[in-house]
Amino acid sequence: MKQKSILVVQGGVSSEREISLKSGKACVEALRKLKYKIILFDPAKEHLSKIKQYKKKVDIIFNALHGRDGEDGIAQSYFEYFKIPYTHSGIISSMNAMDKIISKKIFKKNTLLTPNYIHLDTFNYKKYLKKKVLKNLNFSYPMVVKPSNEGSSIGVEICKNYNQLKISIVKLIKNYKILIVENYIAGQEIQVAVINGKGLGAIELKPRRKFYDYKAKYSKTALTQHIMPANISKNNYNKVLKLAEKAHRVLNCKGVTRSDFKLINNKFYLLEINTQPGMTDLSLVPEIAKYSGITFTNLIKKIIDDASINK
Repeated sequence: MKQKSILVVQGGVSSEREISLKSGKACVEALRKLKYKIILFDPAKEHLSKIKQYKKKVDIIFNALHGRDGEDGIAQSYFEYFKIPYTHSGIISSMNAMDKIISKKIFKKNTLLTPNYIHLDTFNYKKYLKKKVLKNLNFSYPMVVKPSNEGSSIGVEICKNYNQLKISIVKLIKNYKILIVENYIAGQEIQVAVINGKGLGAIELKPRRKFYDYKAKYSKTALTQHIMPANISKNNYNKVLKLAEKAHRVLNCKGVTRSDFKLINNKFYLLEINTQPGMTDLSLVPEIAKYSGITFTNLIKKIIDDASINK
């Protein structure tokens, strides 16, 4: 049998480049154990259009990119154009999941509970601030302000009052152009892995920092406590798996996703869904899979087996 060739696309130019390289490295090790032939591609060194040269040399693209241009439909559009099967979600699903405004609209349309929000951009934010509309919204502090299309909690700020919110908005709008302001939901932090449409498990996080931010996610010194399985009732555990499956389904996702929830007053609030979950040694999906009896190598095999085109 011919040895399959995998093009691992990793690194890239987003603010999550470092995490992507770590994910890529871990996935390469697993793919080598599975006896695949590996070719590496970094969009920071070669433009994505250069993937064309591998069209007849590889069987599958393993997408290990994170952040903008990697999980927002951009990279996927090149994979589609060159008709090379690839892992994870397709163009539209990736774009919708990465854009928190679009995904929230889809969640609400499909009766998935999500925090109340408004969106701000470079055209309307001054009007909101000048008239103090934000101050009078039917929101209670603390409130969260964050970019509409970043991952790994980059740019997320929790504001205890209107003055903090105003300062954060003015600072963030310069770099991110479009922001979301939403209610901060307290309660238990629950994250759920879904693979090929089936809920794999739910893990609870207890960060020692203010919230599960970039450092809490990727620094071993942050000492976030991982509780697997999540310390919730059996009924709620099954419920959150079903909610994550629904989120995966309504966005028409493929492969593996991770949905982030907050549980308070027996209600699950869906914060967002990630179509390119991290695959580092601190990442949650591999940890959930391991508890479910799926080794990291077998997890990568499942993702590869689901690779396709025209998604």
